[in-house]
Amino acid sequence: MTVRLLPCGRRAVLVETGDVLGYQTAVSRLGLAGVEELVPAARTLLVRFDPSVTNAQRLGALLRQVSPVDSVAAEAGEVVIPVVYDGEDLADVAAEAGLSVASLISRHTAGAYVSAFCGFAPGFAYLTGSDPALHVSRRSSPRTRIPAGSVAIAGEYSAVYPSASPGGWRLLGRTGVPVWDVERDPPNLLPPGTRVRFTAVRS
Repeated sequence: MTVRLLPCGRRAVLVETGDVLGYQTAVSRLGLAGVEELVPAARTLLVRFDPSVTNAQRLGALLRQVSPVDSVAAEAGEVVIPVVYDGEDLADVAAEAGLSVASLISRHTAGAYVSAFCGFAPGFAYLTGSDPALHVSRRSSPRTRIPAGSVAIAGEYSAVYPSASPGGWRLLGRTGVPVWDVERDPPNLLPPGTRVRFTAVRS
């Protein structure tokens, strides 16, 4: 797999790759000297390093030889999230996708999701693996407050809002499962690589 490396100051290298999670796992397993942190995003992996141990040129030469591994999603386990499908956008999303509400729910719960990366807010995991029929745009006008536990979709991703916040994702339902809890160790229920399955429940 071809990767592109971009320098990020004196302490990091940004890797552009088509398989971020697989690449991240491969780098983690190598235990490269000086690597301090790996931060995945949608199409990139930020590799932070200690400049007293290595440098961008030396590290870059090693990163170009890395091949992604296939078993990334199996390592973090699976989380099952029960969802009450009564979201404000449920009917509109079903109409846009040309589906009945029941069919939309069936397709959403059938998805094999993986937490690809976290961003926007602590514990906000971008979940890949949704049915292409459910790849819908964000709202044209974001809501000023979305309750914690809201289950939503936007583009190719599904997500569970970890806390109340503004947002433009389309709301399908809600869950009582806290995906971010500072009293829990670790606080993030859905770190990158975690497999996620949604199940429909009654309120």
